[in-house]
Amino acid sequence: MSRTVVQFDEPGGPEVLDLREVASPEPGAGELLVSVHAAGINFIDTYHRSGLYDMPMPMIPGAEGSGTVTAIGDGVSDVAVGDAVAWIGGAGSYASEVVIPAGVALAVPNSMSLSAAAALPLQGMTAHYLIDSVYPLGPGHRCLIHAAAGGTGRLLVQMAKLRGAVVVATVGSDAKAELARSAGADHVINYQTTDVVDGVESAVGKDAIDVVYDGVGASTFDAGLAVLRVRGTMATFGNASGPVPPISPLVLMAKSLLLTRPKLGDFTLTTEERDRRWNEIVAWVESGALDVRIGMEVPLAEAADAHRALESRQTTGKLLLRP
Repeated sequence: MSRTVVQFDEPGGPEVLDLREVASPEPGAGELLVSVHAAGINFIDTYHRSGLYDMPMPMIPGAEGSGTVTAIGDGVSDVAVGDAVAWIGGAGSYASEVVIPAGVALAVPNSMSLSAAAALPLQGMTAHYLIDSVYPLGPGHRCLIHAAAGGTGRLLVQMAKLRGAVVVATVGSDAKAELARSAGADHVINYQTTDVVDGVESAVGKDAIDVVYDGVGASTFDAGLAVLRVRGTMATFGNASGPVPPISPLVLMAKSLLLTRPKLGDFTLTTEERDRRWNEIVAWVESGALDVRIGMEVPLAEAADAHRALESRQTTGKLLLRP
């Protein structure tokens, strides 16, 4: 038996991604074999592909997806063949079949589509831990969210509004501005036509932002620091424009700022914490409070084009690969 995968042998541009047929895997103890409905495409996949992070080769990228369990390994008792699951942390998800640890499987209710389920584990739980734990938002808090029309950004806007916060959002086009507004952003800044600092200060005043949620990185970092209030928090969680250069702690002293560079794994350390986040997200989706926007669904053979689209920052919503 064989399966279709996207694989690469050495780091490089999107062109290194190759569609191949390889042997189907078998689940070992504590593992599940899943027929993949969709794999989520995330910026971290491009970091793995480009060599920004050192990874073993050859590599099948992708750590997120959804699908149907087709076989279970020894010692698995809480998941059954036929169950719909999503996951984050299952290596090699750009494939028609994947083996994942049973411990990373997230239950997908019948009310949720498998495409929506594939879009939520990384971006949804990232947005959740940012507004829930990194800087817990409440009524009246003011947050700045960069790339607010993207997959994580648009979820962040909605979750921040669900917690009662005032949202200032940045986007790169008028069309993206409408998407940010439709998610509930109170103020939207098109950074192509308006200086970010000027736009934020015009919207909410000088030194008025409690927390910046920045998944863009190098190109937005300084502006984010500039608009924070005294003792404000900068949460830089992504590198879409490149990693933030090293800075001196003295830069933070001007306003006694807090700087954090969090990652999802440290905010889903226990099954209880992970399930709490997932269950709240699922409840929001089921109630209609959280809209999951799928920006693009493409076949595995077009993985390179999907990476180019993501890296160009011309995409909106979640990108999915379909076997």
